Amino acid sequence: VRTQQKKVRDRPPPRIEPVISKVETSARAEAERQEPLFEMPAESALPPLNLLDQPTPSQGRYSEATLEAMSRQVELKLLDFNIQVDVVAVNPGPVITRFELQPAPGVKGSQISNLSKDLARSLSVVSVRVVDVIPGKSVIGLEIPNTSRELVTLSEILSSKEYEELHSTTVLGLGKDISGHPVVMDLSRMPHLLVAGTTGSGKSVAINAMILSLLYKSPPKKIRLIMIDPKMLELSVYEGIPHLLTPVVTDMKEAANALRWCVSEMERRYRLMATLGVRNINGYNKKINEAASRRQPLTDPFHTPVDDEDEAPALEELPYIVILIDELADMMMTVGKKVEELIARLAQKARASGVHLILATQRPSVDVITGLIKANIPCRIAFQVSSKVDSRTILDQMGAENLLGNGDMLFLPPGTSVPIRVHGAFVDDHEVHKVVENIKSRGGPNYMNDITLDQGGGDVAPIPGLEPVSDDVDPLYDEAVRIVTETRKTSISYIQRRLKIGYNRAARIVEEMEASGLVGPLEANGSREILAGPPPPVD
Repeated sequence: VRTQQKKVRDRPPPRIEPVISKVETSARAEAERQEPLFEMPAESALPPLNLLDQPTPSQGRYSEATLEAMSRQVELKLLDFNIQVDVVAVNPGPVITRFELQPAPGVKGSQISNLSKDLARSLSVVSVRVVDVIPGKSVIGLEIPNTSRELVTLSEILSSKEYEELHSTTVLGLGKDISGHPVVMDLSRMPHLLVAGTTGSGKSVAINAMILSLLYKSPPKKIRLIMIDPKMLELSVYEGIPHLLTPVVTDMKEAANALRWCVSEMERRYRLMATLGVRNINGYNKKINEAASRRQPLTDPFHTPVDDEDEAPALEELPYIVILIDELADMMMTVGKKVEELIARLAQKARASGVHLILATQRPSVDVITGLIKANIPCRIAFQVSSKVDSRTILDQMGAENLLGNGDMLFLPPGTSVPIRVHGAFVDDHEVHKVVENIKSRGGPNYMNDITLDQGGGDVAPIPGLEPVSDDVDPLYDEAVRIVTETRKTSISYIQRRLKIGYNRAARIVEEMEASGLVGPLEANGSREILAGPPPPVD
């Protein structure tokens, strides 16, 4: 053992990667730093980047001598447990430092993972996260928090070259990775996002950062937002901006109606796209613009004229629609199954129509993040959670329980099962207020009044197969009455078979018939008397 310890001490120092102290800025950020000669017109300009707080100089990173000493300490500590590794590289970052371990032949990654708490104690740190697989490398990662965290500001992300060069309407600025590179993602490629984490983990700050990323990238004619805020506090600051389709929704029944409107809008967009022969919203908008440039605008093929002089209106560009739900758990408790079906339907089909979901919850249990929702939203973000079970619920793997909180997240990109550790961008309340006031000064709200109305109050198209939100009558009630009066059979199982529905739904329909006086109460032999006569014959 002493010989091995001596070999460890005499090894050459590991390779220390260069520290990224400053993010490369974009051309837009450089142009805004110069004094403008003339004020830009309010309608054509996006909010300026100087409304956001500037980043503070970095501090609190380990010195090279400290990193080398910690590398030897990690090797010696694992050697105490008969696990031989070589620290081949060290990657210092803004919040954590990653040590790359090359295990000896025959050493399993799980052996090192099981010793994470012992390593944290021996290195005198809060927690240690072991990364079993690093894509493109044959090493195991060991992530240790820095003595002092570097604050990742949103202005640094939005001023970066990566954010500017991602040419999309729906760009989300998440933060920095462990090396300090900005992490920006295109929501339209995700195409939906699920965010979960305990109270105080930085979830609401991340939602605000995502919203500001969208507002800094696209004007209202390119992107529209629907915000659902059961807590009534987090998203109310955005009330009145021109990007909103409807005022911030705080009533859960109105929220369910808003989701139903989104499903109707999705179906309408798909009918338009099918008529024009395009496959997604980008192809649709391109075709509309090409026709307008030729001065041959396309007209609405589904327009119903009132009289001979009523002409079909010209088709216009369709904006992206982003639906943000800040607390999914409260919504599921209030309106439950109906909302789950609507969310699942949007997640399954809405991608090509330009409708995208961002769902956030602080209670990542199975009754909130159901299998139906998880299956249709593969892109997820996990903040710090309290247990391994919660981490598995969000990411289908452990790891989120070892995060540091305050914006530290694991981001699971689409098409991969390996999460990326990201340090979320911080945005303060006064920054949000300044940006919102600036956007309000460029234009007032342009709300659509029928989004949160029920079926009786608005012209929202009914969705086949889903129960109405504001009316207790089942959509299949009339069909069930016709079947019962024609066949003179009223058992729950018979209605269940004929309508291909569940037992509980069939039982509710029969109870409704009894309350309406169409059938009698349940008799001792289990049958019911049919009080209504047969329907009149159709000529």
